[in-house]
Amino acid sequence: MARKVWGVDSANPVDQELFDCVKKQFGLPKYWGRYLTEIKNVSSGLTKNEIRFIRSKDIKILPIYNVFSEAFGYEKGQLAARNAVFHARRLGIPTNIVLIANVEQFFQVDSAWIRGWVETLYPTGYRSGFYHDPIKGQFSQAYCQAVQENNEVAVQAILWSAEPEIGATSERKAPKYNPAAPSCKANVWLWQYGRDAKKCPIYTNLADERIINYLY
Repeated sequence: MARKVWGVDSANPVDQELFDCVKKQFGLPKYWGRYLTEIKNVSSGLTKNEIRFIRSKDIKILPIYNVFSEAFGYEKGQLAARNAVFHARRLGIPTNIVLIANVEQFFQVDSAWIRGWVETLYPTGYRSGFYHDPIKGQFSQAYCQAVQENNEVAVQAILWSAEPEIGATSERKAPKYNPAAPSCKANVWLWQYGRDAKKCPIYTNLADERIINYLY
């Protein structure tokens, strides 16, 4: 049984104040999910200074790309992947790190976009990933269709499941690792089990320890 690793993600930048809050109220995360770019009123984008700060605390970075509002069409999947790679390189994030596409449950999703993302990232040396809701919305069906169309999707992609949502906890009180998954072959290596924690502006996660090799 693989060891499960606790971590957090946030739309807010990680500074001393947020780090201290999380450490005191929840525990010391092994990884921290952060967005590659700024979107007004949604997420602040990573900076090189923030990356240095997070890594100085011996915390790995889970990079998330969210500059799209639907996941539809092969060319749009390609474009999103190319943009994510541009920002990862701009920030000095090396290859062999997973880049997570943030696919919200209310997005329109098709298999072509998923293949576009995976197939475009593969030759760049970055690993492809998807934040998704396997229960609500269109992701699971589109993902399984993409796997049928190209089995490399199942091999390459790392999935970050948003279900079930059971509430944010400290590391000590984290649940058993039991994320919901699509009904086909999938590497569900991340689970966001707690959203909108009250004591600090974070979400809490558990991961299969295999993901650690693909975090920065």
